[in-house]
Amino acid sequence: MTSTSRLATGSAGLDEILHGGFVAERNYMFRGPAGSGKTILGFHFLQAGVENGETALFINLEEDLDDLRTNAAALGFDTDAIEFLDLSPSAEAFTEDDSYDIFGAAEVEQEPLTSEIVDTVAAVDPDRVVVDPLTQLRYLVADDYQFRKQVVGFMRYLKQQGATAVFTVQNTRELPTEDLEFIADGTIKLETAAYGRTITVPKFRGSTTRSGEHAYRITDDGIRVFPILEPSDHTADFPSEQLSSGISEIDNLLHGGLERGTVTVVSGPTGAGKTTLGTQFMKEAASRDERSVIYLFEENTETFLQRSAAIGIPVTEMIDRGTLSVREIEALELSPQEFASIVREDVEQNDTRIVMIDGIAGYRLTLRGEEDMILQRMHALGRYLKNAGVTTIFVDETTGVTGDFVATQENISYLADNIVFLRHLELHGELRKAIGVLKKRTSDFERTLREFDITADGIRVGDPLTQMRGILGGTPELLDEE
Repeated sequence: MTSTSRLATGSAGLDEILHGGFVAERNYMFRGPAGSGKTILGFHFLQAGVENGETALFINLEEDLDDLRTNAAALGFDTDAIEFLDLSPSAEAFTEDDSYDIFGAAEVEQEPLTSEIVDTVAAVDPDRVVVDPLTQLRYLVADDYQFRKQVVGFMRYLKQQGATAVFTVQNTRELPTEDLEFIADGTIKLETAAYGRTITVPKFRGSTTRSGEHAYRITDDGIRVFPILEPSDHTADFPSEQLSSGISEIDNLLHGGLERGTVTVVSGPTGAGKTTLGTQFMKEAASRDERSVIYLFEENTETFLQRSAAIGIPVTEMIDRGTLSVREIEALELSPQEFASIVREDVEQNDTRIVMIDGIAGYRLTLRGEEDMILQRMHALGRYLKNAGVTTIFVDETTGVTGDFVATQENISYLADNIVFLRHLELHGELRKAIGVLKKRTSDFERTLREFDITADGIRVGDPLTQMRGILGGTPELLDEE
């Protein structure tokens, strides 16, 4: 194996961030607080080696070995195929007053431990090594100078044996983990942000990595890493065509429909029919045997299905045929990176052609208060879907039922190729609705408003409301006919 070879880390998401994995025969630091998953990520690295026919060695310096093996096996790792060297403190260490310098040769007490490491490495001849945690060695030497000198020697020794090494570190008052950056060819940093666990790569010699704050989750199967979305990495060829809504009056407003691969914001107050309008485009897509996905952030699936059936949109039949998937999203349980990975899976593995995110206010909750990030995350998601040729519908609820017109509540107009708005209006003491188009980048559009109604037979759109004024203010007036 050459020094330019890449080794899978055992995590597809981390491999994506690292543009292929670790560089062989180098050493890497996993840095993070207790409970952040450093050891689990180390087992992923060893498991990937086992599955590739490589030898794997885990040097344990802290946890009880039986507990370590049991916990790893519970996560699905093949501990029988991994060699273990246990240097963790024994029960007798509680009553002993000796200190050991593992890698020095000045004291007789050091020799058995040094020999044990050398003998094990020689016997196993490992391709991959995990040392967990390397910082534990600091307590076994006299001072920081000796510790740094010895860990440098340790990493060089493993490299000379042809091994790729991972070592975990935990920040302590006596030894800040930043002090160990110099010995690592790369650093994987695990932290916790407002919206969940994050993973970054502040250092990686010999290659570029995907920058940014990625996300990860600890599951019953180990760790899943969710890279930040890079739209430029995903492109596809797709035909330039208009997608009909199946309702001629709406198509007339849009001069034919929505162009494939565009982003549309459907905005309006609560109860105006935004979700129903978006679903109408999916109903028409189903007639072309195209698959669509709705991500429900603000409504449960059962309510959506009942409401669609009541107005004649055959959502259940579309689901049964495989032309529609409805996914109820718990925003507070997901990071934006994890949600983006769900969307990517639907697009890249299930050939989804239309995506509707209902709604933007619910999506904002994935950011847990990081308000300045919403436009950045939505821009990346929308750009990715455009590049993939997916037609995207963002549902944005505005707060005012009537009154001054607001195009979008989240100030995302610049992200949209198309903006279609719905409006409540009061006419002769009766609450009615109107639909209009505010923006369409790819073609002209009808600049009138039409009455919009949802009936038991579906959506009904009337003729242009040319005999009224003040509609956008919510207080329309009939013009006197001359």
